[in-house]
Amino acid sequence: MPDWLRGYQRSWLVGDAVAGVTLAAYLLPSAIGDASLASLPAEAGIYACLFGGLVFWLFCSSRHTSLTVTSAISLLIGSSLGELAGGDTTRYGALAVATALLVGLFGVAAWLVRAGAIVNFVSETVMTGFKTGIALVLVSTQLPKLCGFAGTHGGDFWSRMHHFAAHVGETNGTALLLGLGALGLLLAGKAFLPGRPVAIVVVAGSIAATAWFDLGAHGVKLLGAVPHGLPGITLPAIGWRDANELLPLAFACFLLAAVETAAIGRMFGRKHGYRIDPDREFLAIGGANLAAGLGGGFPVSGGMSQSLVNETGGARTPLSGLVAALLMLVVALWLSGLLADLPQPVLAAIVLTAVTGLFKFAALKRLWRAHRTEFVIAVAALLGVLGSGILRGVLIGAVLSLGMLLRRAARPHVAVLGRIRGLARFSDLDRNPENERIPGLLLFRVEASLLYFNVDFVRDAIWERLRREPAPVRRVVCDLSTSPAVDMAGAEFLSDLHDDLRRQGIQFQVVEARAKVRDMLRLEGLEEKLGHVSRRASLAQAVEDFATSQPEGNR
Repeated sequence: MPDWLRGYQRSWLVGDAVAGVTLAAYLLPSAIGDASLASLPAEAGIYACLFGGLVFWLFCSSRHTSLTVTSAISLLIGSSLGELAGGDTTRYGALAVATALLVGLFGVAAWLVRAGAIVNFVSETVMTGFKTGIALVLVSTQLPKLCGFAGTHGGDFWSRMHHFAAHVGETNGTALLLGLGALGLLLAGKAFLPGRPVAIVVVAGSIAATAWFDLGAHGVKLLGAVPHGLPGITLPAIGWRDANELLPLAFACFLLAAVETAAIGRMFGRKHGYRIDPDREFLAIGGANLAAGLGGGFPVSGGMSQSLVNETGGARTPLSGLVAALLMLVVALWLSGLLADLPQPVLAAIVLTAVTGLFKFAALKRLWRAHRTEFVIAVAALLGVLGSGILRGVLIGAVLSLGMLLRRAARPHVAVLGRIRGLARFSDLDRNPENERIPGLLLFRVEASLLYFNVDFVRDAIWERLRREPAPVRRVVCDLSTSPAVDMAGAEFLSDLHDDLRRQGIQFQVVEARAKVRDMLRLEGLEEKLGHVSRRASLAQAVEDFATSQPEGNR
């Protein structure tokens, strides 16, 4: 049981109830819009939010995160299942349900093994490029709907934009006018009435306009009939081979859901002064997706815009999500028939409005100014989404994130140290050229663990610095205070460095090694070469010993 539920106060109930009503009004149109992105019927989006919402609130540790179907995951489903379904709409729906169930299993498994730290392996830099790419892909899917003509279901961003440019002459004026009007109202509501259910007002107004002006007769495409009631709780009719082919897609959906949900939870936790448990978020994602799959929906996740609506609506705890889910249940049982006259251009406007939150051009601009390498990585993730599709884009993003981590670990900073004048302390000479150099002595510090994949870089950095030293070096001292671990390759590197320096008449010394590091050095026989590696040996003491050991004229 989460902490917020144990300490629930009755005074919070009104705020949670009001926020739940507001959230439901926002969830309904976005659920329908995202279902269309996934090439699924409107009820699939309603069922996903309904059944997932009935479970998510019970397990999540974040007090403001709202569960929903998201544009990114919906587009990932829509761009991945078509070929596997082979044009069979019934099979397509079963595959979407199976994907949700697999995402749920991934979530529960991640909770069981306490894998909460996995969300930290997809960097914010990669997510910046990835989200911008998704936003552009979403725009390419919605522009034809906004203009009232059929889009293409296959291909990448570039082929969709080519299709749009080639058929823009088929634009239906009434559909475009209606879509632009709805888009203008939604953007104005987002700017001037943040957190208010403007979308539900636009939806209701467009349904009324359909009846009054007979928009269907003017060529405006409508949503069509939405079934009443609830689906039966059944497992999808697919085989093991299908499940195996769905695993990469399900993992990509899980990765997106995990990263997004954890990021939202951390943001609200910092703002309101509480901590989230990433492992419980995994359990909440897993349980919600299992429920969404069993209820005939498709994968769900925490949603940023929905969570902001939930917070600004006055939510104090996730109970607001339960209120919203119960209201969705009312819609599914008795009010879904009213949605048949919802115009498709209005749905496109709803999706395009949600897309504005995914564009990260300001973040890309900041990366360009301050971090060129990370800017290149973000752009690579963006182009991966545009050129290779959402699924490959997710995998490209994950690989790039790990690549960034490994690159930084493989190229640690090797600081050559100088004494701070007047103190027995030492810092990086490159950053502080005013530091005092000790003639005949080279002090260096590796600001990372010494491991098999970075020792060659460290070795090259040290020898390069030795070649650049203005005066002959008689002793090299390695400060291991910032190296929390040394593996066998690291110990061998230190041993080889000792041997190579000795052949050139240069002494080598290790100081300030941590306990586990000293154990490894002893295990690898370094003490036989270097002498006793004492925990009391400090860098200042090594410098003092060197100075006193030199002839009077060399001091």
